[in-house]
Amino acid sequence: MAETGQGKDGYISFRNTTKYYRTGEVTVRALDGVSADIGEGELCVIVGSSGAGKTTMLNLLGGMDRPSGGALYVAGEDITAFGKKRLTLYRRYDVGFVFQFYNLIQNLTALENVEMAAQIGRDCLDPSTVLREVGLEERMQNFPAQLSGGEQQRVAIARALVKNPALLLCDEPTGALDDATGKSILRLLRDAGRSRGKTVVIVTHNQAICAMADRVIRVRSGRIESVTHNEHPLPVEELEW
Repeated sequence: MAETGQGKDGYISFRNTTKYYRTGEVTVRALDGVSADIGEGELCVIVGSSGAGKTTMLNLLGGMDRPSGGALYVAGEDITAFGKKRLTLYRRYDVGFVFQFYNLIQNLTALENVEMAAQIGRDCLDPSTVLREVGLEERMQNFPAQLSGGEQQRVAIARALVKNPALLLCDEPTGALDDATGKSILRLLRDAGRSRGKTVVIVTHNQAICAMADRVIRVRSGRIESVTHNEHPLPVEELEW
């Protein structure tokens, strides 16, 4: 990995971004002036230990929280300046979310979970087609409780992809899965990014995942420790943890 200071085109740019929380008289500096770039179409891994600030970066990037200061640009727009309505539209149309614990609606089938996401989007893909692409052609009519953890995560990925978002944000997507299943999910995320031209951001504590990324942002104590670019990402099959 070689050092780099800029993304390919600054598609995503954190600029002296801060996020502070106050608990009584104590101020927690979740992000303490971070600056980093992510290029369009890249697979970026943000890695750090618990409490390092990686999930805070993801929440800000997804419009689920607002920074205390600084700027955050996506496709040339400072999303920190968005009003409530514009931020809601950004989350609805431009961002797909994949969480560690799936967050599926238990009384809906796999197909219905994905169809629900399609109903609130625009320029959406066909739900059945996306489920077939993630390997669930035979499981569309199953409820989440009838699916394995890996299958539920595939439904969650299909739910994110069906909106056809430009940005796919993944919070510890393999954290609840065994190694083999986790690798299959990472392969799916990588392939989805490449085939559909999505920018994929994964936050994780698992250092091994870094080897598959185009760009790695290491965070520690609310600060950027390093930003590196991998010219030769490792195939998912060769990851070891």
